[in-house]
Amino acid sequence: MSRVGRRPIDIPKGVKIEVSDGKFVAEGPKGRVSQALLQGFPVNVENNVVTVGRSGDTGPERSKHGLMRALLANAVLGVSEGFSQGLEITGVGYKAELRGSEVHFALGYSHPVVFKVPEGIKIEIDKANKIMVTGADRQLLGQVCAEIRRLKPPDPYKGKGIKFTGEVIRRKVGKAGAK
Repeated sequence: MSRVGRRPIDIPKGVKIEVSDGKFVAEGPKGRVSQALLQGFPVNVENNVVTVGRSGDTGPERSKHGLMRALLANAVLGVSEGFSQGLEITGVGYKAELRGSEVHFALGYSHPVVFKVPEGIKIEIDKANKIMVTGADRQLLGQVCAEIRRLKPPDPYKGKGIKFTGEVIRRKVGKAGAK
């Protein structure tokens, strides 16, 4: 069996799991996450432990087995502890401001860029250039962070733009100039 797929998922206290109609629903203190189940991978919930089985032993089935278990483990971890990702805005005059359920960015364009925050995601802005994105659904969190970064990707020459916290930008050397 898959090494990842055969590992059981422990259900923390305060988390409710429901499996029905090809859906896995985890509900906990941080929110609710729903995950569609793949055909041929039965999910069993017994004694506060979730296990994922599989019907065959071919390569694609083994890989999907590990994938299914990882997605379910992310759902359980997300509703119990949550996920977070930091973003940094670098550049003179570049900033972000939270207004209700929208984030208004000043990114050097002639107009402000408005980003609507999807439901289930919480955004906090510190000092107008550090953004913390939190949520229970790991896939949605990653998608939102990627969309925010796409508004103004980091420039390889000066490093201006939006980058993930801890992301290293490979800088290029500018023109040498005529002598």
